[in-house]
Amino acid sequence: MAHDIAALAVELTDMAAADHRTAVHANSDDPAEQLAWRRLTARHGDRLGEIMAEYGWPTAELVGEEAARAAWLVAQHADRQLDIQRRALQLMQQAVSSGAAGPRELAFLRDRTLVNEGRQQVYGTQIAGVKDGAPVPWPCEEPERVDELRATVGIEPFDEYVARFS
Repeated sequence: MAHDIAALAVELTDMAAADHRTAVHANSDDPAEQLAWRRLTARHGDRLGEIMAEYGWPTAELVGEEAARAAWLVAQHADRQLDIQRRALQLMQQAVSSGAAGPRELAFLRDRTLVNEGRQQVYGTQIAGVKDGAPVPWPCEEPERVDELRATVGIEPFDEYVARFS
């Protein structure tokens, strides 16, 4: 079992590394690059679905900090696999409730899933686009409370967050 877990940790971190290398193609002008990105994230999403079915949420306690973060990244980028994102959200919520995962990543995944469902986000973590040189978030449930809600899960204020992207 220990060998399986070690191999799983390596597999997850390898998936995140491939994600980081190819993420630049997500919004490429080249359709072939976009397609390659979509195929990669779909393959990773499928594999995360198998991992969750076998192990539940891959927590830091199970696979280590880096591999747990990698699992979150894979879930975050499974945009065309809402079933995978919803399952990851559910399992990650349980992990956060038991102290086995962090609320910050959960907040990002919750917003991402809500946006992919066509709903308003909670924490303002998902950016819809840029207007007059400034990042604009997808619509939020309570825009006046975004910074307050972000603070409860350890996310910096919205203006500080988007300043990193401009």
